[in-house]
Formats: sequence, structure tokens, C-alpha cells
Amino acid sequence: MAKCFSFTAIRDRWFRLSFFLAGLKSTTTDLGDGTVMHCWVPRTREPSKPNLLLLHGIGANAMWQWNEFISSFLARFNVYVPDLLFFGDSHTTRPERTEQFQAQCVAGVLEAQGVRKLNVVGLSYGGFVAYSLAAQFPEMVEKLVLCCAGVSMEEKDMEDGMFQVKTVDEALTLLFPQTPEKANEMFEFVFYKPVKKVPTYFIQDYIDVMWKEHLQERIGLVNSLYRDRKMSDLPKITQPTLVMWAEYDKVFPLELGHRLKRFPFCAVPLLHFALIFLPSSEA
Repeated sequence: MAKCFSFTAIRDRWFRLSFFLAGLKSTTTDLGDGTVMHCWVPRTREPSKPNLLLLHGIGANAMWQWNEFISSFLARFNVYVPDLLFFGDSHTTRPERTEQFQAQCVAGVLEAQGVRKLNVVGLSYGGFVAYSLAAQFPEMVEKLVLCCAGVSMEEKDMEDGMFQVKTVDEALTLLFPQTPEKANEMFEFVFYKPVKKVPTYFIQDYIDVMWKEHLQERIGLVNSLYRDRKMSDLPKITQPTLVMWAEYDKVFPLELGHRLKRFPFCAVPLLHFALIFLPSSEA
């Protein structure tokens, strides 16, 4: 029997209203070959403002990730907030699952919106996509901010014990829990100060609404991040880059931030590159 009431669905509708009231509108772009991207874009673009792209992480759609900050960003930027493939209303029938393909789809949306230059903020998985966007489309990306994005990891890091999980399958179980018990394990893992005693009904409701659809496709996204990944294959970028990291991050440990700082990934003078460590409550 279908649920007659869902707190998660109501909150999702509230986020839609919040984005609309902030000055954004919902758009979809058909990129062909079975690929459709959803993106929140300015209702009225102001030529005097720079453009800003916000790329969300793997836990939810764009609205859930960025709603708390959207009004502050809109005060200074023309803001673009896409749902990455297999989140929100973005999907594809194509088999590609790489961050490179995600970046190409995001670029397609921006081109359709007439955006030629912009700054990019990528959080966690969104940081992988942001880095790839900067590497593939250097003429489009002016500046880059990476937040807790483990682009410097290698496949062998898990075998070497860098991560608290021992296998990719264990990581996937944590990242995409399908029961309230597994969700509580995930909260303990990804949050520095996790919320305690969330009623089981609310957790199951969130799982049903947010984590059931496109589950296998999202698993494919994570698998593609690890498979055959080597630091030596990481392309260099030319944009001034700010890297931010949560001090207690367990998903992408802080060492990956230090590694990224040591690696000459950014082909601009070092003074343009900064690494900031945040004692955040959320990894």
C-alpha cells in the first residue's frame, strides 16, 4: 500500500518552494541519447554578477544539499544548481557512470543556458565532478572550490588501510543504507556529531523517498570512482583552487587533502592554492 503521508516528500516540496522564492526556477535539458538533466537556474540573470555552479554530494538531491546556503549565494552570484545524474530529476539511459561523463552533462546544461564563464563549488562527490569539469572545460571554469572531495585517492588506498571501511562493498552499504539500522550506522560514520534517537518511521520514510530510486546506478557512480584510480592519472588544472576539508572526515580522510596539497595538480603559482581545515560537525 502506498503511503498517504510522507514527511520527506513534504520537506522536498518545501525545498522546491524555498528555491523558487529565493529567485530560482526549475529547468530540464534534454541532452539527447536518453540523457535529461534538471537544474535550478536564475529566473532573471544579472549581467553584473558572476556565475556560480553548486555541485552536490552523493547523499541527496541538490535542494537538500544547498537549501541552507542558497539565499546567501544568490545575494552575490547568478547561481546554477543541477541535480547530478540519478539524483532528483536527472537521469540517463546511457551506460557511463564516471565523473567525466557527469561533468560533460553539466557542461551541456550550462551551454544550453548560455553560460560561458563561472566559478564552481563541489562538495564530496560533487567535487570529483567539479574537478573533471575544470579539467575538461578550462575555458568555462574560472575558479574552483573543492570541499572534502577525495580526488587524490587511489584504488590501493583501501587495501593500504587509509579508510575505516575495508572494501568498496562495505562503503556502499554505509553510503546507501536500505534499513533504519543501517542508516543509523551511516549517521555515526558520516557525521562528527550525529543526531541521536531519530524515530524509525522518519528514517524509513527518507529511505523510501530518497534512497530507493536509481540505487544500482548510484552504486555504479561510486564504483567508477575507485576502479583503477591512480594519482598519476589525475589531470592538471589551471584554475585558482581552494580546497576545504572537515577535520574529522571519515568518508574521505584528511590525509587525502594533504596529499592533494603536495601533488602539483594545479598548474598555477602556489599562492593561488589554499588548503583550509574545518573542525566541522559534519564530515
